[in-house]
Amino acid sequence: MEDTTMWAQAIEDALRVVSHNIERFGDKFPVTSTQGDRIYRLTPGNDWTEGFWTGLLWLSYEYSKDPRFRTAAMTTLDNFRERLEHRVGLEHHDIGFLYSPSIKAHWILERDESSRSAALQAADVLLERWREIPGILQAWGPKNDPENGGRIIIDCLMNLPLLHWAYQQTGREAYRQAAEQQTAMSRRFLVRGDDSTYHTFYFDPVTGDSIRGGTHQGSRDGSTWTRGQAWGIYGFALAYRYMRQPGLLETSKRLARYFVDRLPEDSVVFWDFDVPQIPETKRDSSAAAIAASGMLELVELLPEHDADREWLAQAARRIVASLASNYSTKGEPDAQGLLNRGSYAVRLDISPDDYVIWGDYFYLEALMRLERGVPGYWYER
Repeated sequence: MEDTTMWAQAIEDALRVVSHNIERFGDKFPVTSTQGDRIYRLTPGNDWTEGFWTGLLWLSYEYSKDPRFRTAAMTTLDNFRERLEHRVGLEHHDIGFLYSPSIKAHWILERDESSRSAALQAADVLLERWREIPGILQAWGPKNDPENGGRIIIDCLMNLPLLHWAYQQTGREAYRQAAEQQTAMSRRFLVRGDDSTYHTFYFDPVTGDSIRGGTHQGSRDGSTWTRGQAWGIYGFALAYRYMRQPGLLETSKRLARYFVDRLPEDSVVFWDFDVPQIPETKRDSSAAAIAASGMLELVELLPEHDADREWLAQAARRIVASLASNYSTKGEPDAQGLLNRGSYAVRLDISPDDYVIWGDYFYLEALMRLERGVPGYWYER
C-alpha cells in the first residue's frame, strides 16, 4: 500500500507520538534512548541534537495546523537564543543541525525577524570554525587541537545550508566561500573512487597536507558507515540546490546508487555496509530515513527527462514504506520514538539499537515530502 493513504496514516501515527511527547518532555530535549529501555534521554539543551525535536514540532504544525505544536515549538526557541548568548554546547560544527530546523524554520514559516537575526548569529558561530589552512570547517575541538585540528566529517554537509542561507540573506561572501570550499574538500577527500564514503578525513592543521581518511562511528577506517553515506546523498544534493554545480548533483546520485544497490531485502540498512548482513547485526533506521529524504530532494532537483529520477523515487518510497510498516512504533501506545532500531554509534556501544531523535525527524520529513511536498527547513521555500 505505497500510496498517499499510507503516507497520511503514517503521519497521523507519528503526530500522536509527538503530541504525547510534548507533555513528557516539558522544557527538555530528547536525544536517544539507551540500550533498548524505550525511554528518551533528555537534555536541558547542551547537545548537537536539539534542533530535531523543534523541527519535529514545526513539521507537525505544518501538517496539522494544530496550535499545540506551534506553541511547543515556540517555547523551545528561547533556549536556542540563550545558547547563542552564553555559548552553551556550541564548540562543534553541528550548528546547522541545531539552528536550521528550529530558529531558521521559524523564519521560513513565519518571517519572524528576531529568528532571522538569531539564525544569522548561529551562522557566525559556525563560521568561526573556518581554518584558512587547510581550508576547512573544523568539525570538533578547539583550533590547533592535536587530534581534531584538521578534521572534517561528512555530516558537515548538512550544516552548510545554514551558511548558504546566511549568504543569501546578507550577501556576505565569507559565508558562501566557506560553504563552497568545505563542499569541494568533502567531495575530493570523503568520496572514494567506488562512490562509497569516509566518515572523516584528517589534514595537517599547520601545513594543510592531506593525511588520511578514517572513521569515528563506522566499523573501521575503510568501511562505509551507512549514516555517513546518507549524509552524503542529502548533503551533496543540497549543495547543488545552492551552488548549481552539475558535478554535485552527479555525486549525490552516485552515492545514492551505491546505497540503493546495497539495500537488504526489507530496504532498511544495517549500520555499516561492510559488517555482516545477518539478523543479529544492528540496523540504522535513521540512516534509511535520511537517505530517503535525500533521494526525494535529489529527485526534485533532477531534470524531468533524467532517466534516474524514477528508480530514485521508487527506492525512496520503498524505504519509507518499509520504515512505516516494519520499524515505526505504530500500535505501541507508550512509544516515545517514531522509529525503532536506530543506532547512534554501534562500534562505541552508544545507543546501538534505540530511538534516535534525528531518525524521527528525517522520517517525518520524508513522509511530509511524499504526502505534501514539504521539504523540511534546509532552504527557503
